[in-house]
Amino acid sequence: MVILDGGMGRELQRSGAPFRQPEWSALALTEAPEAVVGVHAAFIAAGAQVITSNSYAVVPFHIGEARFAEEGRQLANVAGQLARHAADTGPHPVRVAGSLPPLFGSYRPDLFQPERVEEVLRPLLEGLAPHVDLWLAETQSAIAEVRAIRAHLPEDGRPFWVSFTLQDEDVDTVPRLRSGEPVAEAVQAVIELGAAAVLFNCSQPEVIGAAIDVARSVIDQQGGEVAIGAYANAFPPQPKQATANDGLDELREDLDPPGYLAWAKDWRARGASLVGGCCGIGPEHIAELKLSLG
Repeated sequence: MVILDGGMGRELQRSGAPFRQPEWSALALTEAPEAVVGVHAAFIAAGAQVITSNSYAVVPFHIGEARFAEEGRQLANVAGQLARHAADTGPHPVRVAGSLPPLFGSYRPDLFQPERVEEVLRPLLEGLAPHVDLWLAETQSAIAEVRAIRAHLPEDGRPFWVSFTLQDEDVDTVPRLRSGEPVAEAVQAVIELGAAAVLFNCSQPEVIGAAIDVARSVIDQQGGEVAIGAYANAFPPQPKQATANDGLDELREDLDPPGYLAWAKDWRARGASLVGGCCGIGPEHIAELKLSLG
């Protein structure tokens, strides 16, 4: 079992770092970089073996078109540097995953602009490349964007992980991405793209187990060597019209560290070997995962 980190934004806010929409976690890259390192370090101390660069909000959707054009590459570079520093000064070996977020807005596959992928993705890749051990396309809502990201990745031998976000309403039916595409099709695409891992994140825990089951089945049928992972958020179900800039959601009281651990144990039993947390999952949750699963 490999233990991942948890959510950056809430921990930045909890530490007193500047944190407001629309910039969200990107704000601290320039205004409080020491706080970013502090959050990374807290997750590492809790037991995380993979931390994710704080580059999720380094896209025009969050920092604006003009600022992204001027500073996107540099902000991504700072995000990579801070994560690398925390990883290299930690008490145990830690890998850095370069976060490649939805390029045009979280939970909004309808906003995908294939003709702009290179324009938005290249500064992220160039800024992060000197610092990361693997690429993580995360909170992906549609297969098309994952294919587009993979097409632009440098052929440098670094592993490619893909993490999809799921429809929160479909707890008892066929598991689907927020685009409506079946998880089975998404996992098949990930295998074809040569990814080393498929994960499910930024969704409520209740929908992840069924997605893991589907992933395990598809991977077994293909005879692949693709790892499976999960890192849920602590939000209530997110409706289809939700967007990441709506504001801060309240966190679920039942997803305290013991409550979250119960879900993680279920994911492990279903075949997950990579487990961490997303929005609202803090170092105290990761410590519980490390203690019981790591």
